[in-house]
Amino acid sequence: METAFSLLLQGFEAALTPENLLWALLGVTIGTAVGVLPGIGPALTVALLLPITFRLEPSSALILFAGIYYGGMYGGSTTSILLNTPGESASIVSALEGNKMARAGRAASALATAAIGSFVAGTIGTIGITLVAPAMAAFAVTLGPPEYVALMAIAFVSVAALLGPNLLKGAASLLIGLTIGLVGIDVQSGQARMTFGSDRLLDGIDVVLVVVGLFAVAETLSHVLSGTGKSTVQPVRGRASMTREEWRRSWPAWLRGTALGFPIGSLPAGGAEIPTFLSYAAEKKLTKHKGEFGHGAIEGVAGPEAANNAAAAGVLVPLLTIGLPTSATAAIILTAFQSYGLQPGPTLFAESGDLVWALIASLYIGNVMLLVLNLPLVKVWAKLLTIPTWAIYAAVTVFAALGAFAAGGSVWDVVILVVLGAFGMLLRLADIPVAPAVVGLILGPLMEAQLRRAMTLSEGDPSVLLSSPLTIALWLVVLLLLVLPPLVGVGRRRRRTLRDAAAADEAERDAVPVR
Repeated sequence: METAFSLLLQGFEAALTPENLLWALLGVTIGTAVGVLPGIGPALTVALLLPITFRLEPSSALILFAGIYYGGMYGGSTTSILLNTPGESASIVSALEGNKMARAGRAASALATAAIGSFVAGTIGTIGITLVAPAMAAFAVTLGPPEYVALMAIAFVSVAALLGPNLLKGAASLLIGLTIGLVGIDVQSGQARMTFGSDRLLDGIDVVLVVVGLFAVAETLSHVLSGTGKSTVQPVRGRASMTREEWRRSWPAWLRGTALGFPIGSLPAGGAEIPTFLSYAAEKKLTKHKGEFGHGAIEGVAGPEAANNAAAAGVLVPLLTIGLPTSATAAIILTAFQSYGLQPGPTLFAESGDLVWALIASLYIGNVMLLVLNLPLVKVWAKLLTIPTWAIYAAVTVFAALGAFAAGGSVWDVVILVVLGAFGMLLRLADIPVAPAVVGLILGPLMEAQLRRAMTLSEGDPSVLLSSPLTIALWLVVLLLLVLPPLVGVGRRRRRTLRDAAAADEAERDAVPVR
């Protein structure tokens, strides 16, 4: 712990330089803004900025992206509460009670408990990163190729299951990403794969182009097809503050949400969606004000928002220590690391410790900045919701095209961007998520390399993948993730059928006249 503390102090020394403070402030400001704007999120924003930030120092760029990540989690609550339009799946639960509070004239209290809860959970979660990440990295150094193959299999299955409407569509997206990752020259054999005779594809398709195309351009084209629509923004009366009673009801929910969010977010199969729903269920069960749930209970905002931000911090643990992203934004931040020649994983703390600890220190600083930005300026952020959607997506398109050209320096890159954007739009029309494709594109080549290493060490014996108790346990987790979602779906359909049948029988009995 003393070592981690001293390294963290060195990280603060780097993060508190005027330049890095400016990048942190810019990151949390942009993150809050894009979190507030419906349809725009931290994943899309980081994807857009990737090509533009290539000239920055790695530490400055990653501090900027971390600020956008944390800021997006803060800003997403504003959209959910005032507009009843969650910017991403992790913000869905906040809309359940938050929008009811806003409609009842309590928007200021809902926004205050969301902002303070986010600060509490984000700070505790960052402390968790400080304490857990070095130990997990030290353990990960002992893992061999078979363990990494199993870990990446867990990442593939969990991302396919959690980031899609069902496992089949998530797996389809993952397969698309794995296929794109095969394009280019095979590093070991030197053979060209899936280049279709084009010299331009020998170096593969740039990950940045894929990310920007599938997220930014596809999102814009989807909105052009669906239309902008109109929504009613609930007004914010007064400044964001809470009464003593609301404080009393909120702080236990913040702590419980944090206790659920960080551990689940830290798991390779974690994410922010599960802990937010668990937090809401826990608050609904534990509250003494059961009649308020469904009508604007403040615990229903405080707990899930804390769980969301704690899970966001937890997601950085597997990303930094074993190189596994468990969310769309984490996958794109992994791309940012790779664009600077850095590979998150066990050796990152040893080889680039200064950068990692400066990044962790910037998370503490960003949390304080976010609290200062969100509470006094809540009405300013609310006004962003009145910007026309067409203007937002026009700007996204321009930045995407400029970024693609800047990354590759040729019109060919812009053509690939448009093709990928159109393909991403088709995926959206089919309700197939694009995040698993990005994860497959990034982790696919890494898993292939580890699998080849394992086969080489065992002289082609596949049983090496089950050569230790840890690998067996990891593959059992993969099996569980494959089997559990279909079983849950079958159980839900069966309960729904029984409930409908019971309701039909009751209606039939009520319809029989009494003699």
